[in-house]
Amino acid sequence: MSHTAENVVRIEADALRALADRIAGPMAADLQRAADLMFCCSGRVVVTGMGKSGLIARKIAATLSSTGTPALYLHPVEALHGDLGMVVRGDVVLALSASGETEEILTLLATIKRLQVPLITMTGDEIRVARAPAPAKISTLAAAADVALDCSIAKEACSLGLAPTASTTTMLALGDALAVTLSERRGFKEEDFANLHPGGKLGKRLARVESLMHSGDALPCVSPAAKMPDVIYEMSRKKLGVAAVVEGNKLVGVISDGDLRRLLERRGKDVMDLTASEAMTLTPKTISSGQFAATALAIMEEKKITSLMVVDEAGNLEGIVHLHDLWTTELV
Repeated sequence: MSHTAENVVRIEADALRALADRIAGPMAADLQRAADLMFCCSGRVVVTGMGKSGLIARKIAATLSSTGTPALYLHPVEALHGDLGMVVRGDVVLALSASGETEEILTLLATIKRLQVPLITMTGDEIRVARAPAPAKISTLAAAADVALDCSIAKEACSLGLAPTASTTTMLALGDALAVTLSERRGFKEEDFANLHPGGKLGKRLARVESLMHSGDALPCVSPAAKMPDVIYEMSRKKLGVAAVVEGNKLVGVISDGDLRRLLERRGKDVMDLTASEAMTLTPKTISSGQFAATALAIMEEKKITSLMVVDEAGNLEGIVHLHDLWTTELV
């Protein structure tokens, strides 16, 4: 059993190495043309495939969409019964078929050509370079393509040589290669990824400080002249374990419940005679509202604190983010 499993992985790995060699060599220009068509597309990338190729097509469409290239999956059979209306001028069609002779996909060609929609294909055709003395016979689908990408393999990993294994792995990898190429070309950044993944663990981990911080009336704020009883009252009322000391809107210091405990240990009841300016920490740790929650957590862990002041570029207080707020992000 272990020998069979190892053999499957090695066959698929060999297929991927061969694909990488083609991408670096004879298929480089075709891959660039495919990426150009998808990048310049004013509509969406419509990905289609049947059977196991259809399952890979769904994944490629999902990966494109989540990395900044609008895409959708079109089932070729449903397309023949009305869903072909999903394809409009301005779109690009990416069709997957190991044989290049999948009847349901070939039936779509007339409409694709009538709409003048560019067609990119991934097939098992071994597409030779133009200088080859005798061009290989290629499939109907590849022959109809504006750009035909070579997903040929030496053999399937299935012991019978029948089940799509190495062929679908190759298509999946090539789809990922296109998606990541387009993502980098668009300058797709972490914040773009976060905007497209608001739900689930990824979205939570990429949450912004501004979406978690306490602001407005929820902020415990005192003036530098405030007496300690007023500071303690404000801190207790807002229940964040900290009070920001502000002049106007500008943050000048912070008093935490830990600061209060240390002052009481040193000065006893005389603490109550102090003003906020006499008790505050002058250089509180701050963060901007546009930073990631993960960054806020890293600062809190490094400085061993439970809250951060959120300020703008001018040093004006915008909010407070507390360690408890980060629990909702599943970072803590």
